[in-house]
Amino acid sequence: MPRISFHDLRHTHATIMLELGQNPKVVSERLGHSRVGVTLDIYSHVNPDTQKQAALKYKEAFF
Repeated sequence: MPRISFHDLRHTHATIMLELGQNPKVVSERLGHSRVGVTLDIYSHVNPDTQKQAALKYKEAFF
């Protein structure tokens, strides 16, 4: 087993929460970040399909 640091667990927790669709503000608060922007900057790579998903949701709302 590879050695896992507390910091690795912190990143894993944040990544999983965001992948599950948890509100970024809540994740930010759990991590203790001063601003949600910090969290979004660090974890923006988590879901690269965000724009596509947003467009699909918008389309579903009208059609």
